[in-house]
Amino acid sequence: MTKIDQKAASATARLFTRRAALRAGAAAGAVALASPAIVRNAFASSGELNFMGWSGYPDLAAKVFPAFEKATGIKVNFLEQPDQDSMFAQAKLSLQTAAVDVVEPTLDRAAGWYSNGLIQGWDTGKLSMDSYISGLADGAAGDRATIDGKRLIVPSVWGTEAIIFSKTEAAGTYGTISLGDLWSDKYVGKVCVRAHSSLAAMGRWLDAEGKLPKPWLDSYKDEATMKQLWDIALAEATKHKANIAQFWNGENDAQAAYRTNGAVIGLNWDSTGYNLRNDGFGFLAPKEGAFAWNQGFVLMANAKNVEQAHAFAKWISTADGSAAWASAFSANPVGKGGIDLANADVKAFYANSYPGDALQKLWWWPTQEAWFIKLRGEYADKWKAA
Repeated sequence: MTKIDQKAASATARLFTRRAALRAGAAAGAVALASPAIVRNAFASSGELNFMGWSGYPDLAAKVFPAFEKATGIKVNFLEQPDQDSMFAQAKLSLQTAAVDVVEPTLDRAAGWYSNGLIQGWDTGKLSMDSYISGLADGAAGDRATIDGKRLIVPSVWGTEAIIFSKTEAAGTYGTISLGDLWSDKYVGKVCVRAHSSLAAMGRWLDAEGKLPKPWLDSYKDEATMKQLWDIALAEATKHKANIAQFWNGENDAQAAYRTNGAVIGLNWDSTGYNLRNDGFGFLAPKEGAFAWNQGFVLMANAKNVEQAHAFAKWISTADGSAAWASAFSANPVGKGGIDLANADVKAFYANSYPGDALQKLWWWPTQEAWFIKLRGEYADKWKAA
């Protein structure tokens, strides 16, 4: 899912997600951070930073920004916005006022910010790119974050949508479990999926099997290609409609599908997988790669506090900083060692869900423009009604 989808659908889910445990595990680290390299530069970097980000996450102001100020001497002035459209509009105004230095959109929006002249590239020499978990700032995600040779966005938090499976009725292992399992005749009446992302799963599976006329990613580029490929995915999914036990929209109905409505396998958020871990279910990235979303930091084209901005982004890439930031958002940390600040259950879930090269194979949701979102909704409605 995209971060916008998650914002809209999971406000309630956040109250009991597995990441509440991450919050608890990282709380102490957010209070007493140890980051010698940053602290040594505190006086050189002291000052303030004007940051614009998501509203509705009180721990940012209550815990994370004070911890950052303690580590670096930099005070954060926080401008909260409810969504990315509001951030974008305020960023345009800031081109005249220079009121904002750093903003936190999602990876799929960075190209649009750049094409509108809102942001500049980061000086990666002033960051610590090696501090990020492999696969989050490099690989496919790194390629998408770089335009014209400029690194436009660096990660802050991330999450996935992957395979939930019954350990007794649909057992699978990493490297064999697949998006194609959702359509297997073994699971008639036993599959739980979200409408639009299951069509994307069908498309990605067909692509991996060499059964599409064009790469699935091309469907995100123009309407004609989108309709061509999504028509194929919809037709193929409809052949397997009997597999669907339930379409889910949010955390509550997703869990109900497995606990009470007979589902034994499906495509769901990692939070659902964690919440079902004691009910006989596993959660695992498919061999094609888990669907993933990634929030990150962009540097305004006319930022006044550039050195402070780099210190901020660098701090979030540390184990302590990334754990504190992820805890505030109930999401996954981007810095190496961040997950180690979580409690034992969270660490075990993380390790089991993304073994081997799973993080390198994450499939980041592509840029989805307004025309695409509209058509995507129409296809989802057709799929549910089929």
